[in-house]
Amino acid sequence: TSCLILYALTAGVAGYSSGVLYKQMGGTNWVRNNILTSTLFCGPLLLVFAVNNTVAIAYDSTQALPFGTICIIIVIWVLVTFPLTVLGGIAAKNSKTEFNAPSRTNKYAREIPELPWFRAIVPQMCMAGFLPFSAIYIELYYIFASVWGHKVYTIYSILFIVFVILIIVTAFITIALTYFQLAAEDHRWWWHSLMCGGSTAFFILGYCFYYYFGRSDMTGLMQTSFYFGYSGLVCYAFFLLLGMVGYRASLLFVRSIYKAIKCD
Repeated sequence: TSCLILYALTAGVAGYSSGVLYKQMGGTNWVRNNILTSTLFCGPLLLVFAVNNTVAIAYDSTQALPFGTICIIIVIWVLVTFPLTVLGGIAAKNSKTEFNAPSRTNKYAREIPELPWFRAIVPQMCMAGFLPFSAIYIELYYIFASVWGHKVYTIYSILFIVFVILIIVTAFITIALTYFQLAAEDHRWWWHSLMCGGSTAFFILGYCFYYYFGRSDMTGLMQTSFYFGYSGLVCYAFFLLLGMVGYRASLLFVRSIYKAIKCD
C-alpha cells in the first residue's frame, strides 16, 4: 500500500523530469509525451497483474485481489497519478529550461564510418551488462530465495550498498562505451547509452530462468505465471532505471568533454 501511494504521489516528478528532457530535445507533441510517461511502466504492470490475477481467480487462490481493491487502484491512477503527471508536464512546458550546447555544432551530421562487428549495439550491450551483473550476482540468490523461497532476508544494509555499486558501475561502464563510440566517430550515442545502461536487466532475466529451472521447485501454471510475470516486470523496471542512469551519465560526460574542448 505504501509503495502504491508513494508511486502515485511522485507521478508529478516523473511528468516534470520527462517534460524537461522532452523540451530540451525539441519535442512538441506534449500529449503523447504525458501519456507515454503515465503508461510506460503502468501499462505492462496492469497487463501482468490482469493475467496473474485471472489465473489466481481460476485456481481459487487467496492471492487474487478482490474486485473492490482493483477498482480503488484504478481510481487512484485516474484521479491522482495521471493528473499529477499532466501537471508535471505542464510545469515543464512552461519552464525556461533550454538545452545549451557546450560547443557549436555543425549544421550537417558527419558521415559515420563503417564500424567493426563488436561496435554494434548487441555486443556492446553484452559487455555493458556483464560487469554490473557480476557485482550483484551473489546478492541475487538471497533475494530470490527470500521472495520465492522460504528464507528470510535481513541484511538490508548490504542490499543498499550493492544497489549503490550497481548504479555506479552502470554509469561508469556506459560512459566508457560512449567514449569509445565517439572516438570511433559515431555520434549517435543517446539510444546507445540507454540500451547499454539497461542491458543488465537482460542478465537478470537470464538469472530468473536459471533460478526457476535450476534452484527452485516451482511447478504448475499459477506458480509459473506469477514467477515469470512479476520477475519479468522487475527486470523491465531495472531496464528503465539503469537505462536512465546510463543516459544521464553519458549526457553529463559528453557535455563535460565538449565544454573542455570549447575552453581550449
